[in-house]
Amino acid sequence: MSDEAPEGGAGPGFDGKVFAGRLPTGPGVYMMRDAEERALYVGKARNLRKRVASYFDTRPKVDRIMRMLAQVESMEVSLTRTEGEALLLENEWIKSLKPRYNILLRDDKSYPRIVVTDRHQFPRITFHRGAKDSGNRYFGPYPSAGSVRESLSLIQKLFRIRNCEDSYFEHRKRPCLQYQIRRCTAPCVGFVTAEEYAEQVSDAVLFLEGRDQKILTRLIRRMEEAAERQEYEAAAMYRDQINALKQMQAHQFVSGGGDVDFVAVAQDRGKSCVQVVSVRGGRNLGQRSHFPSQAEHREAGEVLNAFVGQYYQNRLPPAHIVLSHAIEDRDLLADALSAAAGRKVQIQPHPRGARRQMVELAQKNAAQALGLRLASEANVQRQLESLRDELGLDEVPASIECFDISHTAGSQAMGSCVAFDASGPVKSCYRRYKLRDITPGDDYAAMKQVLTRRYGRLQAEEGELPDLVLIDGGKGQLKQAIEVLADLGLNDVALVGVAKGPSRRPGYEEWVRPPPQAPLYPGPASPASHLVQRIRDEAHRFAITGHRASRTKASTHSGLEDIPGVGPKRRRQLLSHFGGLQGVRKAGVEELASVPGINRHLAEQIFRTLH
Repeated sequence: MSDEAPEGGAGPGFDGKVFAGRLPTGPGVYMMRDAEERALYVGKARNLRKRVASYFDTRPKVDRIMRMLAQVESMEVSLTRTEGEALLLENEWIKSLKPRYNILLRDDKSYPRIVVTDRHQFPRITFHRGAKDSGNRYFGPYPSAGSVRESLSLIQKLFRIRNCEDSYFEHRKRPCLQYQIRRCTAPCVGFVTAEEYAEQVSDAVLFLEGRDQKILTRLIRRMEEAAERQEYEAAAMYRDQINALKQMQAHQFVSGGGDVDFVAVAQDRGKSCVQVVSVRGGRNLGQRSHFPSQAEHREAGEVLNAFVGQYYQNRLPPAHIVLSHAIEDRDLLADALSAAAGRKVQIQPHPRGARRQMVELAQKNAAQALGLRLASEANVQRQLESLRDELGLDEVPASIECFDISHTAGSQAMGSCVAFDASGPVKSCYRRYKLRDITPGDDYAAMKQVLTRRYGRLQAEEGELPDLVLIDGGKGQLKQAIEVLADLGLNDVALVGVAKGPSRRPGYEEWVRPPPQAPLYPGPASPASHLVQRIRDEAHRFAITGHRASRTKASTHSGLEDIPGVGPKRRRQLLSHFGGLQGVRKAGVEELASVPGINRHLAEQIFRTLH
């Protein structure tokens, strides 16, 4: 094998022509890797040999492809039975490996849903985000948390379903305020039977499924039956529900009805924004903007093609997906999504009539969101340039990390690290550190431990170091940072401590720098000061959030949970017998041993542990 790169631009250790010649002519997925085995690009092909060979022939290629091929050191392929299977596998690899040259949909947070807790005699309907429980019913995902809360508010107004926690529900002796304002029928105190409440839940489920006409038919029948029985108050309640549902339909109904996603892309200055407007049962559930990464200077159709494949990989597609631009894999994606959904899914570019108006509106919203993003990035760039000038750095810092410590009187100490670059927060690099083996309240030791753990690991894994490190604190905290980085041999990282200035007013911070550099007082008018405040506030928020979660977990943790031999059943018996944990703490060995299932040996162990 030659030491020179083969024609087509591949790396020196890889002959793409030879590799392509050994491939079969069937469908499959191929992946290119660099010298460090990192994924560069993942693609699918109807004919693997022909597609891979096209990268290494003598025809001219765009600069992006040439740069990619210059880094290729190895390739691997996975054969599939059909091109549709190759499409699904391609999206799975892209999502898991995040190759450098693929367009990526950044979707770190799970989308919110509505959950119906069917296992309870009186189910609750509430907001849900995260993993699913097989015992419950889920609706969604919704475009945003706001759209979920709006739907839940409508459900409470129309159907009066409870949304309280089970622990709150079980201990009610009288109805709460939700009953007084006609948002709940108070099943907790028996104001409604299980059968009547089941009807309410059934109506709410039909509403979530978009079957409003069936709900109206039910409500009209119930109103007429109540009037025949001369139960005029009940008939009036059903009448009000009917009127509220019709009014809601008039406000939210989208021409064309049905389940539709309108997906539009807007582009400016090489960047792209994809807007998704979700309509279910004719109701507009809201919209969400997405900014695919690694999509610079790509065609709109190419961006949409990659987006649709990744967006619907783990969510149920609607019956119709309306696009602002045509895409290459339209038929292939429609077949794959239809197979996944178990019903026909249509993908329609360039619609007409009312759908055209909706997709044009989505495109306008995408353009507005992209404009705001570009303006924000331009502002951050100005702030970074100002920061370079204030600190006298050689270059604009491409990456910044900031550290903060949060605790309550020394307990449940939590350290945080947040990261920023030219586009803003880089949340994938955020880290929390639960501090251990330090004197409570020793902020210096806490900062030293956090920095040691962060940069010790980063150095061991040969990760990328930031250009600037901000420390929330004064000279003492900065000294710890200097010592840690010196011990690790990281002397070329710029360090700044952000302390409260002499006036202790926001915007008048003191920037403490390693000796012999003098402190700086940039003032509230400095763009650099605005950026540093934003980063420090984010580090503080992230630390406080983690600290509060840790504190809440500690406060709800029972000492009985740490005792071997005391499982959930015995804990319930002890707490019920003595009226709570305080009663268990006050009990002597003899009293503990009198509880059924607790022998004297276990009673002594419980007493020793709690005292």
